[in-house]
Amino acid sequence: MSPFLIKILLPILLLVVVILPHKSNGEFEQWCIADIQATDAELQAAIDYTCGEGGADCSMIQDNQPCYYPNTLKDHASYAFNAYYQKFKHNGASCYFNSAAITTEKDPSYGSCHYDYTP
Repeated sequence: MSPFLIKILLPILLLVVVILPHKSNGEFEQWCIADIQATDAELQAAIDYTCGEGGADCSMIQDNQPCYYPNTLKDHASYAFNAYYQKFKHNGASCYFNSAAITTEKDPSYGSCHYDYTP
């Protein structure tokens, strides 16, 4: 291959590798987060379910825990939705929550708040 082609193709290849999400077991990693178009009522109802009878571990969004801040309904819902989705996705759970949630291939973790991912 000519040095000219290498100079052109190498930056393009590096850009593709950096931009595309990393794969795990041949699949794209996905997290479940709150949809910005969801209403507060939809988010609260879904949090009540996921953190209650749904069985998700929502302890990390409690006061003085790593995912408590920012203390917004959207951020707490995102954590709760993902906790539920990762725990039950292999049993058929979806990231829907009555249209209050969407999937993302960008890890929503921040600072000391880690969003789980289960391959």
